[in-house]
Amino acid sequence: MSSIKAKQTVIITGASKGVGKACAKLFAQKRMNLVLVARNKKDLEILSEQLNLFTDIMVVPMDVKNQSHCSALVEKVSSKFGSIDILINNAGYHARGLVEDNNFEDLAMMIDVNLRAPIVLSRLVLPFMVNKNCAIINVASLAGRTPVPGSSVYSASKFGLRAFTYSLAAELRGRDIKIAVISPGPIDTGFILDDIDNVSDLTFSQRISTADNVAKEILILCSNKRIEKTIPWLSGILTNLTYLFPKISQFMLPFMEKKGRRNKRKIKNKI
Repeated sequence: MSSIKAKQTVIITGASKGVGKACAKLFAQKRMNLVLVARNKKDLEILSEQLNLFTDIMVVPMDVKNQSHCSALVEKVSSKFGSIDILINNAGYHARGLVEDNNFEDLAMMIDVNLRAPIVLSRLVLPFMVNKNCAIINVASLAGRTPVPGSSVYSASKFGLRAFTYSLAAELRGRDIKIAVISPGPIDTGFILDDIDNVSDLTFSQRISTADNVAKEILILCSNKRIEKTIPWLSGILTNLTYLFPKISQFMLPFMEKKGRRNKRKIKNKI
C-alpha cells in the first residue's frame, strides 16, 4: 500500500497584507498548511476565512520582535503539524527619514523586525526542518544591495539580512534545506504608497512590482537553485555595479533621483 505524502507546512510572517498576504493566497492554492503571523488578529482572521477552504490554517497574532513569542510560535506549529517545511521571513518595518531625525525606538524596531527576528526564527525552525525540500526565504530589498539616503537604518537591516542569508546557506551546505533571499524594489502596497511623500525619489526610479509578482518569485525560490532573486532584474545589475564601483553610484544618483521624482508625480496623480 502506498503511503500518503504529508502536506508541507509554511510559516509566513507579515501575512496580513502586501507580499505576505499574496504569499498566503499562493501557498494555499498549493494546498500547504498555512501558519499566518502578524500583529493584526482581525486581518489574519479575515484572510483565514478566505483561504480555509483550500487548506488547514493556523492564525498566530504576535510580535516577531518578541523572542518568547517566536519560541511559542514554533512550539505551536510543531505540535499541530509535526514539522516545519518553509519559513518566509517577510515581516518588515520602515521609519523613513534621516538618522538624526529618527527616534531611538524606530531605529531599534527596524533592526529588530527586519534583521533580528528573521535570525531568531530561522534558528528556531531549523531543528524542525526534517523533511526533504525545506526552505527559508528572507524578504530583503534592493535597499540591502545599495545605500539609500533617507533609509540608512532600513538599508543596513536589509544588508544584514542578505549577508545572513548567504552565510547561513554556506553553513547548511549539504543539508536538504534551501536558503535564499529575495531583493525587490518598490512594490505597489501600502508599505510605500501610503507613505509616498516620505519615500525617497530614488526608490521610484525603478519599475514597481506587484505583491503577486513577488509572491510567485518566492514560491519559485523555495525549490530552485538560486540563492538570490532581484526584482526587477535590471535593478539587480545596477545595484551590483554601484556596490562594486561607488563612484558610478555618485555619478548616477542625481539622474536616478530626477527620474524617480517624475515617476512619483505620475503615481500620485493616479492615487
